[in-house]
Amino acid sequence: MIPNSVLSGIVFQMAIALLLPIILIIVFKKKKMLSWKSFGVGVLVFILFSQILEKILHYIVLAPSGTELKWTANPYCFALYGGLAAGVFEEMGRFLAFKWLLKKNREYKDGLSLGLGHGGIEAILIGVLGGVNSLIMASLINSGKLDKLLGGGYSQEHINLIKDQFIHQGFSMFAAGGIERMFAIALQLAFSLLVLYGIRKSQFKFVIYAILVHAGIDFLAAFYQAGLIKSIWPIEGFLAVIAVFAILFIVKMKPEFEKIN
Repeated sequence: MIPNSVLSGIVFQMAIALLLPIILIIVFKKKKMLSWKSFGVGVLVFILFSQILEKILHYIVLAPSGTELKWTANPYCFALYGGLAAGVFEEMGRFLAFKWLLKKNREYKDGLSLGLGHGGIEAILIGVLGGVNSLIMASLINSGKLDKLLGGGYSQEHINLIKDQFIHQGFSMFAAGGIERMFAIALQLAFSLLVLYGIRKSQFKFVIYAILVHAGIDFLAAFYQAGLIKSIWPIEGFLAVIAVFAILFIVKMKPEFEKIN
């Protein structure tokens, strides 16, 4: 049976992932820092560049396990690819969006709004829909229906592994997934402002900076996926520190945008 603590963790994750974007929308709107057009483009950028185009490349490049490349099992190559793929697709998506779709929407609030759309839909797809999937799996395990449902296509060993992952996760592991969405949204806001700043200054180097920083952050996260880092907590601690710097950057960039003619 899945303990109630695990179910509480899943619900906690879903609540943060859903409520945080809504709260930020309300706050930004109240402070007159919300552009619905830029927000919508941010949603589009994430879906198109991260969930469609990047996934197509993953299908071509990654082995069925999803934690190594088709031509090498070297975890460092996997981490390097994962980081660069995320950085290039997402930051170039932002760049093209501001360059072509938001030619008249390049104020500070547009950078925030695009980042919120990007990070908000990411939080909902990963945190909320992922949580719904986890609740369904937990329900199947508790009702004893998982073995019957997966028995035709998976070995008993694989099914037991799925069960163990849920039973031994605990509240903190799922709660960490929700808190991680907070860090991720802060980063998405900062990256969007950095790319937009590069466009406003006509200096592509800032887009390169965004790609490299994004790749570096995901590079470390890929180490956990590849099994090089066994515990999730060093990753979460690292993301927390980076998120603090991202928030400071967001605050600092407001007067910088006001200086640009």
